[in-house]
Amino acid sequence: MPTKRTYSFLALIAVLALPPAAHGAAGPDRGSEQRIGLADAVPAATNPLTRPVSNFHHAITIGVRRIRAAHRAELRRQRRQSRESFAALPGGVSRETLDAIAACESGGDPAIVSSDGTYRGKYQFTYETWASVGGSGDPAAAPEAEQDYRAALLYASSGSSPWPVCGS
Repeated sequence: MPTKRTYSFLALIAVLALPPAAHGAAGPDRGSEQRIGLADAVPAATNPLTRPVSNFHHAITIGVRRIRAAHRAELRRQRRQSRESFAALPGGVSRETLDAIAACESGGDPAIVSSDGTYRGKYQFTYETWASVGGSGDPAAAPEAEQDYRAALLYASSGSSPWPVCGS
């Protein structure tokens, strides 16, 4: 996960890599020779700032790619950890039982919400029922593995009664 230190480092590179003349960049209405605010027009090929500025932009691009890669890796790690923590179903509830309930309740769609907004997620939890089995937030926004786990908890404690039509 990118830290404040990472962003501070990139800002420091920006300040140190660009000479003071480069900070006064001209607007788009000026000629290309005056882009970096030099008093005398210097062709881009012989401009002494072209290479350092190019190197700076390259360093920033690499830094941004590394930050994004670290962020993606952290998200993958969090998803994997979430899947693993809800992998085992509690109470001896079979996967087949849960699949049958989910197919009947929501067609197996973990993000579905009833038309009136009362029932949410793969097992059509209410917010109250979701909270009673340890869930927090919106059941329809929870990962599918967590919905399976919480439904197994509910089935282990209450049987099929929370799903009067689909649970029998």
